[in-house]
Amino acid sequence: MAFVPWILVKAWILPLPAVVQEQVNEAIGHGFDGMIVYVDQAGKPAEFYAAGWHDRKKKIPADSKALFKIGSISKLYVAVAVAKFISNKRLYLDKTLADYVPELVGRIENADNITLRMMIQHRSGIPDFTHTSGYWEAPPKANSENLELVLDKTADFEPDKKYKYSNTNYLLIGNILDKILGYSHHQYIKREILIPLELNNTYNLLSEVNIDDVMSGYHVGYDEDLKYNDFIKPAGSMIAAAMDVAVFLRALNDGSVFNKGEQEIYSSIYAYKHTGLLPGYQSFAEFHKDIDTVVIQFNNTTNFGGYDWNLAEIIYGRIVKIVRSKKGS
Repeated sequence: MAFVPWILVKAWILPLPAVVQEQVNEAIGHGFDGMIVYVDQAGKPAEFYAAGWHDRKKKIPADSKALFKIGSISKLYVAVAVAKFISNKRLYLDKTLADYVPELVGRIENADNITLRMMIQHRSGIPDFTHTSGYWEAPPKANSENLELVLDKTADFEPDKKYKYSNTNYLLIGNILDKILGYSHHQYIKREILIPLELNNTYNLLSEVNIDDVMSGYHVGYDEDLKYNDFIKPAGSMIAAAMDVAVFLRALNDGSVFNKGEQEIYSSIYAYKHTGLLPGYQSFAEFHKDIDTVVIQFNNTTNFGGYDWNLAEIIYGRIVKIVRSKKGS
């Protein structure tokens, strides 16, 4: 029988609390420094939950309305932007990386056969720059440096033969959007997505926010507060409050973030839920159709060599069970 760490078994078998706040409190007992949960159930007032520390050193309690580094949840916003570009005939799913960035021919293997669709769906075979040995010990300070890490490397597989998540895909998509726009796609996302949805607590870059409003991030074995580290991770740099992520996710699922014809395009190319992971920051965002509810969970402790991610998944699942049981009662 496969070995299962006791901390995961314990988190799984403990009696399910009656309310979400008890589960969030319990999560802190499992070793997380802080946690934020937001529940948006149709027809009911929004529910905010928090436990642990917003800032461990300063002894500031967790704040359910704090800003948080949402990591790869950012890819959902980028994919919406792509769907809008496709609808407006400014991008084409079956055009290749070579068509859009010809200077990468010979530098990225199979560039002439990798389509935009494959990059969006992580079926390109392009290596993930974050998998470079020692990447998180000294992350590059510019997107161009991230790209350099995979140039001239052997592809992970032939285009469209497998699925393998790669942040490089979205680095390239961001570059393509910037090239077509003539300015940063972050500005486009703000104008076309954030402002229309009134997401006033969502930002594209750490430089745009008051750092004190950002929840501190901690990685096991490091004393440093990682909220000050401005990781330049393409489609992973966004900062948002849990409520804003929930508003966006509901708009994504009910189609209100789209103009006519765009949701059909989006549905054919990408996901309707996502997770995020950066040193010090783990996030979960999902709409649960059976109970018409969005549940967002942020926790600010990571350990890439440990079980923090699995533990956070278990806690998220238990929170959804509590919400579901309340719906049925």
